Amino acid sequence: MNVEINTKETAVPDYQLPDPLISSAGQRIDDPAVWRTMRRSEILDLFFDHVYGRMPGRPPVMEFQLMDLDDRALDGVATRKQIRATLSSDPGTVHMDILVYLPNEDPRPVPLFVGLNFFGNHTIHRDPGIVLSSQWMPDLAEMGIVEHRATEASRGVRAQRWPVERILERGYGLATMYCGDADPDYDDGFQNGVHPLFLSEGQSRPNSNQWGTIGAWAWGLIRALDYAETDDDIDQNRAVAIGHSRLGKTALWAAAVDERFAAVISNNSGCGGAALSRRRFGETVTAINERFPHWFCGNFKAYNDREDDLPVDQHMLIALMAPRPVYVASAEQDLWADPTGEFLAAKAADPVYRLLGAGGLASATMPEVDQPVLGTISYHIRQGPHDVTSFDWEQYLNFADEFVR
Repeated sequence: MNVEINTKETAVPDYQLPDPLISSAGQRIDDPAVWRTMRRSEILDLFFDHVYGRMPGRPPVMEFQLMDLDDRALDGVATRKQIRATLSSDPGTVHMDILVYLPNEDPRPVPLFVGLNFFGNHTIHRDPGIVLSSQWMPDLAEMGIVEHRATEASRGVRAQRWPVERILERGYGLATMYCGDADPDYDDGFQNGVHPLFLSEGQSRPNSNQWGTIGAWAWGLIRALDYAETDDDIDQNRAVAIGHSRLGKTALWAAAVDERFAAVISNNSGCGGAALSRRRFGETVTAINERFPHWFCGNFKAYNDREDDLPVDQHMLIALMAPRPVYVASAEQDLWADPTGEFLAAKAADPVYRLLGAGGLASATMPEVDQPVLGTISYHIRQGPHDVTSFDWEQYLNFADEFVR
């Protein structure tokens, strides 16, 4: 990739954000009912057609099979469930495995964090009972992946990002699924994963306004929520979508599309997630499309070096969550994800929350490092690099206590 990247605030160009409260026809939206019945769907359609691509609904056939149940997992503090979702249509079948931990000390049903992981369910904890994924994965020796397949050395390698015991201790369940179950993260023309299940006769790949890989991941995250609705141990009305980096983009998009998610948390999601594209700071539309040509819909490539022509920007994605709570988080050293752009997007979504009487962002200025601002729109920037840390999780648990529980 040979794209010039700006990491200097003084080099951010002048830009004007589209107003989420002015319709495409120029109508000022000052009535909550008009937002709900007209403007919200208008913005959602713009994201479908220009950024993430249109996605299908539930597959014609979807079955959930309980593969594993251990009600004394993790030294007795948790119930572990492993569920295989089988998704079928005329062209074929895809399996997605959902790992669920629920706290044994709390009354059921419990609220739930729902998020995808990068390298398989077995990587989030050293629990030997977690089924080792057999799916394709990026070849990373440090993750215990050999010839694109996980090994026992992969078990628990990402446990620091998933403090399972702490989540359970705070009274929440956790459901996670490997993103590659929905669509492996490489550009093969969408011949693997869930895309082929929905190709029309004679169609070899999605059209330019149809879903890319982030759309497929969001679709898979929504299917995990479908499962939660079938489990009496889970409070389906208190499910929080969460994701880091590219999976933070995914969590935001899934929660925008499916309003059953009670709240959403975006951790360091950057370009195509919570950061404003028009700032052209850190990763840009051109950079992300050239490096990951499969992530977004084909139409998004038309905005390479033309961010000002986009009919949307990412503050409008955050606004699609309203009035539901949303948490945007940044990291001080993560200039690639543009922390300032993430905060400014949250701030620019605030008027929609205010219109709906849902509070909003509690600070008009970017807070100091490690000083979270909790509100219906919550935000923090912490010290350190691109990652998910125990500090992040403590804020997310506090946020959930305040606005979801």
